[in-house]
Amino acid sequence: MAFNILEPGLATTVQDRGRPGYYNVGIPQGGAMDQLSAEMANSLVGNTGTEAVLECTYIGPKLVSDEDAVVAVTGAPVEVKINDVAQEQWTRLQLRAGDQLSFGMLSGGTRYYIAAQGGIDVPSVLGSRSTYTLGAMGGFNGRALQAGDAVPVGAQHTPFDDVASPGHFDEAERPTFDRDVTVRVLPGLYDHRLTEEGLSTLLSADWTLTPVADRMGLRYAGPELSWKPRQQPFGAGSDPSNIVDAGYAVGSIQVPGGKEPIILHRDAVSGGGYAMVATVISADMDLLARSAPGTTTAFRSVSMDEALQARREMNERRARIWEWAR
Repeated sequence: MAFNILEPGLATTVQDRGRPGYYNVGIPQGGAMDQLSAEMANSLVGNTGTEAVLECTYIGPKLVSDEDAVVAVTGAPVEVKINDVAQEQWTRLQLRAGDQLSFGMLSGGTRYYIAAQGGIDVPSVLGSRSTYTLGAMGGFNGRALQAGDAVPVGAQHTPFDDVASPGHFDEAERPTFDRDVTVRVLPGLYDHRLTEEGLSTLLSADWTLTPVADRMGLRYAGPELSWKPRQQPFGAGSDPSNIVDAGYAVGSIQVPGGKEPIILHRDAVSGGGYAMVATVISADMDLLARSAPGTTTAFRSVSMDEALQARREMNERRARIWEWAR
C-alpha cells in the first residue's frame, strides 16, 4: 500500500524516534521535532512508538491512499480534510481507497504529524527511518517528499473499528501551542565566557523566535549579550563567542557575536567553534519544536536535579500514552 503524493507541502519528511548513537561521527539523532505529538499520532492508529510518521512543516501535503488506511493527525492545529470535508485532529480517521487527505493553514505552532497504521515503510538506515536531509540519509530517498512520490505504508493489521485505543485525545490531554513560553536550561560549558551582566540578561530577557527556525536550530532576537574580553587562543576565530572547536550538546545555546541566540535542535551539527552558554533540558525540546516565529520565550535556569525530574515526568507522560492505547 502507498500514499500517492499530489502536492508535497513545504517540507514534508518521514520521521520516527531518531537514530541515537552516531553523533560522535557527525550524524545527528534527528527524528520527529515534536516527539510527543508524533507518538500520540502512532498510538491513535494502533502502532507502537517506533513506527515512522510524516512530519509536515507549515504547509502540509495533499495525498491519495491507494488502499483503505487508518490514519491520525496530531501536532500543531491545522484544518484536516478528507475529500475536502473537514475532519478532526487528535482522532482516528478512516481513509478508503482513493480518498484524498489534505490540509488547510496552521492556526498555531509549526509542525503536525500524520500517522498511518503499519507506519511509513521506508528502509531503515542506521536503525532509523528518519530523514536527515543535510546528509541525504534515511526517509524517502533522503529528502523531503515531492509530487509524484508513492510513499509505502506498512500492512494494516487491525480493522478501523477494532483498534484498541479509544480513538481520540481530549483537549486536556494534548500538548499546547502557546505564543509565550518558558524554556528551562542548564548552564553551558562556556557560560563563564559571558560577563555577569551578559548571563543575567540571557536568563531575564524576553526573546522572540525569528523566522530563521528549522530542524537544525532556532534563532531568537533580543538584547545584546556582553562577553568577557580576552585574547582569542590560537585556533579560535575573532568573534568574541568563538572558541577552539568543541562538541555540541543537543539543545545547546550559542550566541554568535553576542546577538541572536541559536538553539541547536534535532538535525544540528555535532561540533564547531561557538561557545555553548546554556543547554535546553531534554524535557523542553518538544516545547521548542512547537514554537512558531514570533513566540516570546524566556530562559529559566534549573538545577540538574530539576532537569532529571522533568525528564522523569516527561517519560511518565509518554508511558501513559501507551497505557491508554492498550
